[in-house]
Amino acid sequence: MKVVLYGASGMIGSRILNELLARGHQVTAVVRNPDKVTASGAIVVKGDITDAASVAATAKGQDAAISAYAPPSAQVSLLQDATRSLLAGIEKAGVKRLLMVGGAGSLEVAPGVQLVDTPEFPAAWKAIALAHRDVLLSLKTSSLDWTYLSPAAFIQPGERTGSFRLGTTRLVVDEKGESRISAEDFAVAMVDELEKPRRLRQQFTAAY
Repeated sequence: MKVVLYGASGMIGSRILNELLARGHQVTAVVRNPDKVTASGAIVVKGDITDAASVAATAKGQDAAISAYAPPSAQVSLLQDATRSLLAGIEKAGVKRLLMVGGAGSLEVAPGVQLVDTPEFPAAWKAIALAHRDVLLSLKTSSLDWTYLSPAAFIQPGERTGSFRLGTTRLVVDEKGESRISAEDFAVAMVDELEKPRRLRQQFTAAY
């Protein structure tokens, strides 16, 4: 499958890139700085996800798009700007399938209560969590075949085990009440959904 990946040099994006390549997909990795992409086998292109024209040019001829874009910590508003240009650009390019790395903050911990709205949610992460929630709302008004994959509450580099649980809009926790996943296994869940779509126009999550 021909896949264009935005944010391919980030912590999560680089794992998604490796997973796509390992499964034999033809990947166009779009980044601001091509030197940051170290994986071999990808077509590395300099581009700007916040520019709809750049998105349209890099997405042309692709079967699907994946966004793992993460804005600078001091400019979380760029996430919504990037989403607007991403949606416009891939639609112009004729790409219907979009998978997006989301946030965990929009997952429910109780009926009608999202993680980001709980008193325990870290203040340092609240702005980006709210920005991700706004992105999900934007996707819901889009005509694209989108999928929004929320990570566990804690995601970091680790092992690729291929063993994890999937959920929908509820935070998945283990027997200790913890919610976590490695970036490598998150990438597995993302590419699984790409190859066998089961959650079109839906949010879902993956955790141990």
